[in-house]
Amino acid sequence: MDLVYALDLAGTLVFAISGAGTAASKRFDVFGALVIAFVTAVGGGTLRDVLIGSQPVGWMKDPNYLLVIGAGMLIYMIFRERILRLRRTLFLFDTVGIALFTVLGMEKTLDQGLSGGIALMMGMVSAVFGGVVRDTLCNVEPLIFRGEVYATACLAGGLCYLGLNSIPEAQTYALLGSVVLVFALRTLAVRFHWTLPIVHDRA
Repeated sequence: MDLVYALDLAGTLVFAISGAGTAASKRFDVFGALVIAFVTAVGGGTLRDVLIGSQPVGWMKDPNYLLVIGAGMLIYMIFRERILRLRRTLFLFDTVGIALFTVLGMEKTLDQGLSGGIALMMGMVSAVFGGVVRDTLCNVEPLIFRGEVYATACLAGGLCYLGLNSIPEAQTYALLGSVVLVFALRTLAVRFHWTLPIVHDRA
């Protein structure tokens, strides 16, 4: 198993756990929670693959993705009380997920021969769209609309990836460095309450 594939499965797992946790907070039944775990885990990657013309989409070609989503659901159900006792655990899962999927989405887009700018957009789509669908289905305002440093952390990590990948001596560190940057920015933003300017409807 190569590193990129392993990280993709890891991102799928942590997003599935995050989705299951959000569904549980809304008191969904088991099937409803599984649906939310599924769309959280593969929603962004599905949209990315459709947009870049990579079909059938990734999870349809590899049953391991569905198995990992099921495992994420089971992990949440088994360790639910322990996860809920740790206030920031679901935040941690979500943050790890967006960090991994930003870079993996960019790599897949670049492999299709598309430009760095498009790869940057697709990395963000990969990272945040599953969460948008999750929040919408759970009747929660999506994080990317709340002024939080969320999608912008993905953009910063994506720019870091493009920069490091353009330097032959630094390519080895592009993936890890970009993942760490997204994770760090998102964590620091929550810790220190960094937000984006709000657009108001009056002067």
